[in-house]
Amino acid sequence: MKFKLWKQYGALNSQPVFAAFERSIVSCGHSVTDSDTDSDVNVIWSVLFNGRMAPNKAIWEQKKPTVVLEVGGIKRGTTWKVGVNGINRDGYFGPGNNDNSRSRNLGLFLKPWRKEGKYILLCGQHDKSLQWKDMPRMSQWVIDIVTEIRKYSDRMIKFRPHPRCRLDSIEAYLPNVLRQDPVQLSGTYDDFDMSFEDVWATISWSSNPGIHSVINGVPAYTGPSSLAYNVSMQDLSTIENPALPDREQWLNDYAWSEFTVEEIEQGIPLKRLENYLKTQINS
Repeated sequence: MKFKLWKQYGALNSQPVFAAFERSIVSCGHSVTDSDTDSDVNVIWSVLFNGRMAPNKAIWEQKKPTVVLEVGGIKRGTTWKVGVNGINRDGYFGPGNNDNSRSRNLGLFLKPWRKEGKYILLCGQHDKSLQWKDMPRMSQWVIDIVTEIRKYSDRMIKFRPHPRCRLDSIEAYLPNVLRQDPVQLSGTYDDFDMSFEDVWATISWSSNPGIHSVINGVPAYTGPSSLAYNVSMQDLSTIENPALPDREQWLNDYAWSEFTVEEIEQGIPLKRLENYLKTQINS
């Protein structure tokens, strides 16, 4: 297979990840090409078609199999998503039904389901991402979700905007809703504080808070693109009595969606994706 890496349209922290993936391509017996027309597979950074990554939209629309590299959520700044044709649940990350060896090695352990909590955490996300395609304006979505919650619960609601989509003027439309602004952690490129203390349930369309909520034993309500979808709920009418599904197999498979730079260079994620990519190329 011939891979075209669009490194020039990556985020500022993408270059070590691109470099590691490029080395894995060669070590796995494939090749890297500078030719757009000669490649079998595109490799891009994220599906946030905005700013320096805006040109990736045209590459995405070529309809070639596309490996998407992205910031991870397991150990932000240390593990990175490597999937095909999307991120989160929209992407393919390799075979499922994995055992717990990797989740244990990564230090991923499930906290027991929590059956108490003071408030509902509503998390926004970046509305320039492909993950938000065909959705309403972020501000309208937040207002609609708060309205829906109030049909079934009078618990306190805290709205936590995405760090790069802060909706600074939305408070006027959200009476009796508290704001929780993300705080960047000192010494990090883009890591922010996150706590589930006193949270009864989390609502997150497809971003990382839904995943971390489930791991921390807090029921989550998500959209279908969330990696937490299979262990979350969608019907807010159950907000006061959420289901508490088994999460073990979900966690084992989630652990195989992200890799360290060293693991990427060793070809671990690429080897898991090779057969799928060949099928995509030949389809």
